[in-house]
Amino acid sequence: MPDKKSPRLRNVEKVKAPYPLNEFPKEFGFNLGKEIVYLLTSKGKAVLEGSDWEEIFALCIGAEWKPSNVGLDDVILGNCCWGAKTVKSANPNNQKTIRLISGRNSPAYAFGESNVKDMDTKLLGDQILDIWNERVSSVRNRFKHVRTIVLIKSNSLEEVVVFEYETFRYDTDLFDWKWNNNDNLEGYDKKTGSHKFTWQPHGSQFTIIEEVPKNSLLIKIKNPPKLDKDQILKTLGFEKDWISVTIRK
Repeated sequence: MPDKKSPRLRNVEKVKAPYPLNEFPKEFGFNLGKEIVYLLTSKGKAVLEGSDWEEIFALCIGAEWKPSNVGLDDVILGNCCWGAKTVKSANPNNQKTIRLISGRNSPAYAFGESNVKDMDTKLLGDQILDIWNERVSSVRNRFKHVRTIVLIKSNSLEEVVVFEYETFRYDTDLFDWKWNNNDNLEGYDKKTGSHKFTWQPHGSQFTIIEEVPKNSLLIKIKNPPKLDKDQILKTLGFEKDWISVTIRK
């Protein structure tokens, strides 16, 4: 049986994204490196998590940062939106696949299921994907292009890899599901047999496994020297009357 083809849609193709997928604007890599250097200098430690990454990415592409409860449209530029993810790696440049925590998909809440362990695994897996698909659809109703921007970071932030991919719905017929030895449900691509999803019944955490594309952006950064706290305060012109301390009554 031949593979099912997706139709070409004229109205979608006419609405162009701000830039081609994974072909970042000129100076994006340099600007991102500069922001990380500033973060390392100002924080004094190599910590770059969710909201900071969203804000930095938005700044580097000239977009608007609007944190969202859905988590798929935290950065907005015209007809395109992004969800932002960070992943730690000992060696970002050699990372082939990554696991992205992609929300909490609860069949108990969404479908009223009382005992998921007794359910047919295919039915349970389909429900988990249906929750994800509904979330994606709600965002795609408002944006023509929906992407995920990923930052793979070393512990020191001296090396990072950046790439993006289209965020889309998954056809439930293309995946089989089974419980693993840790009592987590895993989804596998029927055609390739590759592990694609993991769902944890305790907490309902849903994880998607993505391949890291070869044309990802690799950025290497020289760790800047730490700034002296007293020198910074002196440069700011700090005065004692900037601070007031009283005892509450």
